[in-house]
Amino acid sequence: MTGSVERLVAAPWLHDNLRSVKVLDCSWHLPFLSRSAKGEFADAHIPGAQFFDIDTIKDYTKADLPHMLPPPELFGASMDKFGIGSDDHVVVYDTAGVGPACRVYWTFHAMGHERVSVLDGGLPAWVAQKYATEAGETQATQNKEKYAARPVGALVEDYTGIVRTIGELRTSSGARGTQIVDARPRDRFTGKAPEFRPGLSSGHMPHAISVPFTEVTEAADPASPQVQVLKSPAGIRKVFEEAGVDLGRPIVASCGSGVTASVLYFALLNAGVDRGNLAVYDGSWTEYALNPYSEIIKDSD
Repeated sequence: MTGSVERLVAAPWLHDNLRSVKVLDCSWHLPFLSRSAKGEFADAHIPGAQFFDIDTIKDYTKADLPHMLPPPELFGASMDKFGIGSDDHVVVYDTAGVGPACRVYWTFHAMGHERVSVLDGGLPAWVAQKYATEAGETQATQNKEKYAARPVGALVEDYTGIVRTIGELRTSSGARGTQIVDARPRDRFTGKAPEFRPGLSSGHMPHAISVPFTEVTEAADPASPQVQVLKSPAGIRKVFEEAGVDLGRPIVASCGSGVTASVLYFALLNAGVDRGNLAVYDGSWTEYALNPYSEIIKDSD
């Protein structure tokens, strides 16, 4: 199966095409919420979906970082377990609407898998349309051939790269170089509120720009605020431009641990930004702030 696919799909489309795609529930919750995404999946999920756990399909060599991009071999083995082939059209969703599924969307891109879509509004949108869900586990059909990941390194930023970017921004007072856009809530960005991880400083990187990920989504209907969908391309562009982001310059997205940064990555793609100008800082603020040599800015100082 070849050819491009829609980046964002609606619940009615998925319902009509459920037999021709592979579906992954990519839900994830912050640890302090005491919610089990896997348990919720077992209770109710889109028929035929399988659970992609970003806390287990990850790089285990980075003990201090919760869910770094998995090595290609582990990603490929996970796809084999799911019965997903290199050319399959994969639809990812979550219980937030437009949230952790974007992290998995970016992961597929970083592994060279182009045929992936996000379900707009996620499981809440599916349920709002009164489509059926199922419980339990889904039995996957094993692949005839091993999944072959083709990593795209340009989509992934690391600590060394982010420090180099900060240096480039500093020499031009932010006027040139790759822009760092931070998806965390603004109070954590400014340093007024603490980070969720005990002992981790809040604040932000020098010359970073705050664009909380919640600003690129909206309620599908004022009467149904639980169904959060992506804003229009024009609406997304307005959010970034009003924050001071130049959409014609390269951008690296960051957040707390790489999840909501991927929401910004996905939103920017939908807004028409060239993918060649986009990357996600995989370790994000957790990796940056844990390094004692990192410069941390607190606007409240």
